Amino acid sequence: MSARKTALIVGATGVSGRSLLTHLESRPDWDILAVSRNAPDFPTRARHVQADLLDPASCREALGAACRDVTHVFYTAYADRPTIAQTREPNAAMFRNALTAVTEVAEGLQHVCLLQGTKYYGQYLGKFKTPARERDPRHPNPHFYYDQEDCMLELQRRGSWTWSCPRPHVICGFALGNALNLISVLAVYGTMCRELKRPFTFPGKAGAFTSIYQATDAGLLARAMEWMATDPRCANQAFNITNGDFFRYENMWPVFAQYFGVEAAGVETVDLRQDMGRHEDVWNRLVERHGLMRNAYARVADWNFANYAFSNDWDVMSDTTKSRRFGFLEFIDSEEMFLQLFDRFRAAKVVP
Repeated sequence: MSARKTALIVGATGVSGRSLLTHLESRPDWDILAVSRNAPDFPTRARHVQADLLDPASCREALGAACRDVTHVFYTAYADRPTIAQTREPNAAMFRNALTAVTEVAEGLQHVCLLQGTKYYGQYLGKFKTPARERDPRHPNPHFYYDQEDCMLELQRRGSWTWSCPRPHVICGFALGNALNLISVLAVYGTMCRELKRPFTFPGKAGAFTSIYQATDAGLLARAMEWMATDPRCANQAFNITNGDFFRYENMWPVFAQYFGVEAAGVETVDLRQDMGRHEDVWNRLVERHGLMRNAYARVADWNFANYAFSNDWDVMSDTTKSRRFGFLEFIDSEEMFLQLFDRFRAAKVVP
């Protein structure tokens, strides 16, 4: 039987953190500490640790007392800001505060798994080299991924633990109030188009409708993170983790339209913050009529993120042969993933 391990999941209520928590709960050899500003709003056996990651003192007080037995850190936290440039300082500080506090007390620490993504390759800035490979150099534009990674490498020199960095793209899973949740955006958009008796138009750029794209199922990512945190072959390595297939929205859009019972249509570029953001009253009526979970409109759909997600009018492709070469062989059909997650949001009464 495997030796017992203690996981510290930082950012445990987000899309990736929640999925990882759920996965590790199914494993008999893990104890779990869940770190977040607010307690999980779902059943869990994990022990919750409340900490303000932007406050070094809060991290030392909360994590210093709780994390002495931690063997594995999974860092999935993210602070959103109006622009990507503005995300650098808070996210770098949060990681530094949390990891410093843990490494000062966790004498048995074995591994730190730091969640990154394709922004590591400059994907968010425009056309980039595809397929992106883990050995590709950093983009010259500053980003908190690099700041966090440098901090991790500096702290590692003082200890004996190893690290890994998963690099997914558009993590898709079940969570609410998360700034980067494509599934909830699509589910609410499809629902609102039906309610407003509109065709299901693609609201982003024309090039984004036809370019190659990819996604990462949160459950697959969780299993990959456990693998890379516990397999010695993965020590001090980064891995691209995606579903393993590619798609174009022009082919996926009719599938979504059929699911939501709306007329499929082509591109009609709009600012979703203006176009959909003004219909909170319509959403509230839907909640009452269908007995949905009483979530604020802004909590179920981040239209600012939607604008970004549908604006990448260039190919987004990650090479995943390295993860397969090191032993992670899982894959998921992206179309099936979308439909299954829509079903999950409906079953939870988030959307009708």
